[in-house]
Amino acid sequence: MIVDCAHYRDGRRQHEGAMPLEQAAARCAQGGFVWLGMFEPGPAELARVRECFGLHELAVEDARAFHLRPKAEQYEDGTELIILRTARYDDEREEVDTGEISIFLAEHFVITVRQGIASELSGARSRLERRPELLRAGSVSTLWAILDQVVDGYAPVVAELERDIEQIEATVFSGAVAPTERIYSLRREATDFYRAVHPLLAVVTRRLQPGKAPAGLLPYFRDVHDHLLLVNEEVAAQRDLLATVLEANIAVISVEQNKINLRQSATMERLTILASVFLPLSFVVGFFGQNFDWLVTHISSFTAFLVLTLCGLLLPCLLLYVWLRRRRSHPAPPVPEVRDAHPRAEAR
Repeated sequence: MIVDCAHYRDGRRQHEGAMPLEQAAARCAQGGFVWLGMFEPGPAELARVRECFGLHELAVEDARAFHLRPKAEQYEDGTELIILRTARYDDEREEVDTGEISIFLAEHFVITVRQGIASELSGARSRLERRPELLRAGSVSTLWAILDQVVDGYAPVVAELERDIEQIEATVFSGAVAPTERIYSLRREATDFYRAVHPLLAVVTRRLQPGKAPAGLLPYFRDVHDHLLLVNEEVAAQRDLLATVLEANIAVISVEQNKINLRQSATMERLTILASVFLPLSFVVGFFGQNFDWLVTHISSFTAFLVLTLCGLLLPCLLLYVWLRRRRSHPAPPVPEVRDAHPRAEAR
């Protein structure tokens, strides 16, 4: 839908409220420029705008799709298509919402097509309308206002991502295990955010070239470039830090798993010793539990039963004791060290 459509001349808005497309296209020939703002328009609405302002079909097709990277393209009719990506941090979900702004920039008109909820431009329009000295520079002033608002919107996202990373970092380096899924999620968000920020540097740098912007606007574009450069460096540092945190978290998980394995091994060792102690008893009970004639006829007294029982208990215990002593006195041979067989390694 059309959010706003205004005609600007001599640094002032020439009317109140939005005007129809046909009237806005006619105003382009009266000097100044027209700024048409649209939010998620349909194909029919975009086709109507293309017909009124004579836009290139490939440019309109680009504005309809959602891109991963900002870019700037110049068309033969003098119209320039600039695509920006916006970002906003959602505190409730602790995630970064992204949007997109497609800007058709010509001498006498500016058409902005917004996609996503994180692409509000009313603040940029009202701010520029309070600066008539900048509006007099022409339609390029709207590009500065949009770039300035988009780049300023990156700063809170960087701060919130930094806060989330510090929480994860504190958890990992305290020795506790952090949720790996959360680390992957943060890294994915930082990577998507980097894809929105880093390519925008080329778009802004191009605007600083001679003849690409009025001399009065160059300091403002340089200011946007400086802020964007700082954001780019911070996002790149966050990506590297998240990679380090992920490796550290994997190491902590490995240490915890080793501790669990050691506890399980100690438990199994105690159970094995306990089973070894009860093994002779099981043997005696099983032996005397056999209802054979030999046992019945030869164990005729308590003394014979006691002798056979003690022998049946003491002999396995003695053999177990001898086996354990021999095992302790003959430890397992150490694992030989693997050396590099390369001749240069041996020379060193």
